Amino acid sequence: MASNPGLLTEWPWQRLGNFKYIVVAPWVAYGFYELAMKGWREVDIGYLLIFPAMLFRMLHNQIWISLSRFQNARSKHRIVDKSLDFEQVDRERNWDDQIIFNAILFYLGHTYLKAARYLPWWSSDGAIITALLHIGPVEFLYYWFHRALHHHFLYSRYHSHHHASIVTEPITSVIHPFAEHIVYFALFAIPLLGSLFTGTASILTYFFYISYIDFMNNMGHCNFELVPTWLFHAFPPLKYLMYTPSFHSLHHTQFRTNYSLFMPFYDYVYNTMDKSSDDLYERSLKGKEESIDVVHLTHPTTLQSIFHFRLGFAAFASNPFHSKWYMIVMSPVYWISMMVTWLYGSTFTVERNTMDDLKMQTWAIPRYTFQYNLGWEKEAINDLIEKAILDADKRGIKAVSLGLLNQAKELNGSGELYLQKHPNLKVKIVDGSSLAAALVIKSIPKEVDQVLITGSLSKVASAIATSLCQRGIQVIMNQKHEYHILKPQLSEEIASNLLFSRTSTPEVWLVGDGFEDKEQRRAQKGTKFIPYSQFPLRKMRKNCTYYTTPAMKIPKTLENMHSCENWLPRRVMSAWRVAGIVHALEGWDMHECGDTVLDMEKILSAAIRHGFVPLQQA
Repeated sequence: MASNPGLLTEWPWQRLGNFKYIVVAPWVAYGFYELAMKGWREVDIGYLLIFPAMLFRMLHNQIWISLSRFQNARSKHRIVDKSLDFEQVDRERNWDDQIIFNAILFYLGHTYLKAARYLPWWSSDGAIITALLHIGPVEFLYYWFHRALHHHFLYSRYHSHHHASIVTEPITSVIHPFAEHIVYFALFAIPLLGSLFTGTASILTYFFYISYIDFMNNMGHCNFELVPTWLFHAFPPLKYLMYTPSFHSLHHTQFRTNYSLFMPFYDYVYNTMDKSSDDLYERSLKGKEESIDVVHLTHPTTLQSIFHFRLGFAAFASNPFHSKWYMIVMSPVYWISMMVTWLYGSTFTVERNTMDDLKMQTWAIPRYTFQYNLGWEKEAINDLIEKAILDADKRGIKAVSLGLLNQAKELNGSGELYLQKHPNLKVKIVDGSSLAAALVIKSIPKEVDQVLITGSLSKVASAIATSLCQRGIQVIMNQKHEYHILKPQLSEEIASNLLFSRTSTPEVWLVGDGFEDKEQRRAQKGTKFIPYSQFPLRKMRKNCTYYTTPAMKIPKTLENMHSCENWLPRRVMSAWRVAGIVHALEGWDMHECGDTVLDMEKILSAAIRHGFVPLQQA
């Protein structure tokens, strides 16, 4: 919101929240009614297409969001190399309001302007008139209106809301108070009404013009340079008719230059073009190679989780992941997404972070959780992980942390497989088990002298059980097979603290993968369920306490965090991801994979020393 909000700052439907789309429902319903009554031959196609055009604009914008985030996570062509934060994502989550607003105005125009009904599909004269009116009045009037918005009176009440985003994303382009959008549409209506009143308007002209506005808006705010130099060499006057992302980026960093809408012509005429525009364009296009220190390897979990990636829906990704019932309408999209990621056949970058001088990226293996459980996918997944590790080694990356099922013992022996195949790896493979175990132990209340470990016996579970037995805490296991595996691994001095019982129900349960729902039901009231696995426990009991998976709050120096890691809260990282960062920060020259368990107190102390804080502690 602006620093001193003026009149008509809020959108009329702001209080409706996610139900705001009901404001267009009557017109959409009327369109279907008209179609049912008149049929395709007599119904006004232009009216019917307003709603699909609205959906297309949303898709168009979302494609730009995903492309921009993908490029800014991996590309060397970033323009402003600063971080985004959750505050900006929250401020820009209403980017679709202007699409709803425009749709309503198109519906009203169709209702009250007879000339807007039954438009032809195409008119060349109308396209020419629209283009000329945009180049002339629209660009000229916008330039001066924009300069007026930078006057203190209007800037503090309206335009400062837009300029709160120094590092822009495509959707930053439409983040303005409602009052500004009224003026913007009035300007863009000049070509639309001009062609309408000259009898040359057409459906495709309107569609292409609105698409042009969206395209240029998104491109100008995408924060990576993509306009090739050959365009300007082939047609030199183009520099006056089309801006570049770097050109408009300077307006967001310098504020008093580069006011033009899409055509820099008027900045040249009125001498408001930033003198560094050409230099920034060339430097951004050339790019700057960046060395990465740490890579975290993750993968999508459920089919819906693809939208929760930073590359997906910004507002969705900025909150802990929960499966939403209404996302079922997107099922065709996430099935297509699954096929695309499967066919893509290579890891892809989803996030980029910095912590002081440490550079980090998150790479995703293009496989979902259910695919990791398919025997015939095992070899393909291992090949993908191996290629990612070898790529990291070639690029001089210090550490690769294996997240989620990328370190499954059944898949690759907690990463040992890659070390056996490539014993001379310089990059360190980190499975994070030691830190995960340390955080689980730290979350156990100090007065507890007995815990139950249930679920599959993972490397983390073994480390936890061994450490607790060493501390004199009784560890009860209710699965005989796992008990007989672990018991011989303990020394005689502590083995007596490991017990087997199918009936004991202590206050604290440490649970892993394979923990069944029926087990939860027999726990006593007030039981604390503490997971040691990568995945959270399904909450079935209201009278019990459920802890989250092992995780830590991140320090303020860790930047560009504007999405949540799976189900974790904001600015929280999983233990497995933190372990890789700490490994690189400390410069440790050893792998943590296979059966190797590091000194748990040492790695936890190191993490805390670098500013990480346990999310849950006794």
